[in-house]
Amino acid sequence: MAKDIKALRKRIKSFDSTLHLTGAMGLVASSKMRKATDAMIEGRKYLKAVTSIKDDLLKCPEVRRSVFIKNGEEESSGVTKIIVIAGDRGLCGGYNANVFRLVKSMGEFDIIPIGKRAFDRYTVDELDDFDPDSDRAFDSSEYYTYDQARALADSLIAEYKEGKVSKVGIVYNRYVSIMTQEPDVKWILPLESADDNETKAAGSGLFEPDPYTLLEDILPLYFAGVLYALIKESFACEVAARRMAMDSATKNAKEMIGDLTLEYNRVRQGKITQEITEIVAGAGK
Repeated sequence: MAKDIKALRKRIKSFDSTLHLTGAMGLVASSKMRKATDAMIEGRKYLKAVTSIKDDLLKCPEVRRSVFIKNGEEESSGVTKIIVIAGDRGLCGGYNANVFRLVKSMGEFDIIPIGKRAFDRYTVDELDDFDPDSDRAFDSSEYYTYDQARALADSLIAEYKEGKVSKVGIVYNRYVSIMTQEPDVKWILPLESADDNETKAAGSGLFEPDPYTLLEDILPLYFAGVLYALIKESFACEVAARRMAMDSATKNAKEMIGDLTLEYNRVRQGKITQEITEIVAGAGK
């Protein structure tokens, strides 16, 4: 009986510590939520603007000779590269797992990880003397900058021009609501050319310089803008998922503490009753 009381007291204390931890993490996620969603909204606005310009250029017949335009079913000999955006930390429900599950269903690709969780999953250190406890450099999804996005975009565009890369896509979490985030993939290269009807309808606009040159110039801005916007959206998803996960964990911890406290009181009352019974029985003798 004494052992049960001690074990229950220890479990209640353990859940109470967890309750404080989940509560604190929930508050941190809540404090980051506004800033993350504001950054996501601004990223969507920029993405909408630059995508509109790109779509208008793709309607011009002059751009069809661009190496970045997909022509027919001809396949390049280059590799397919996927940029995988995940979180820097866990404890955010299925946020990271859903992205990894989608990547696994897509097959074998060259992966460029962004976020510590993606880096740890898809990067293999080949050094025999590697210390697993040491900190390895990775691109943080929370603190990723536009300059980093532009550098990666320039690098992949150069490789695409050289024929080393045939296709580039981004796997990320799409923000639906604070309770719902869905893994998705957006293909960047090659660009999909407009159909003939759209091309014929596009003739009222004037471009300076010519559409072909303008497409070549705007592509790095488009690529970097898409990447940066999707990283900001993914981080907003991560914060929302962590907040919901911590709220759920806090609620469950409180329920467990309540159940254990009730059981503890019953066991303690039983022990007291047993002791009183023994005292009364001893006094009767």
